[in-house]
Amino acid sequence: MNSDKWKETLVERRVTYTLEKDGKFIIVENVPARVCVETGERFFSPETVERLQQMIWEGEKPKKFIETPVYEFAA
Repeated sequence: MNSDKWKETLVERRVTYTLEKDGKFIIVENVPARVCVETGERFFSPETVERLQQMIWEGEKPKKFIETPVYEFAA
């Protein structure tokens, strides 16, 4: 029987959070998160989630705009 234990090592990092809303992409840079070293999964504190929601849903003015290419992955 295999008794391997799942290991999760979380480290504090600043990450880029992306979201698609109403057909537009939103990018939030330098978001504090705990990141799992093994899987890359990101965890956000309730305060961080609240701030993200405030920025995105209440229409806070962005720091900058960028242009980005779009590709379609068709089978």
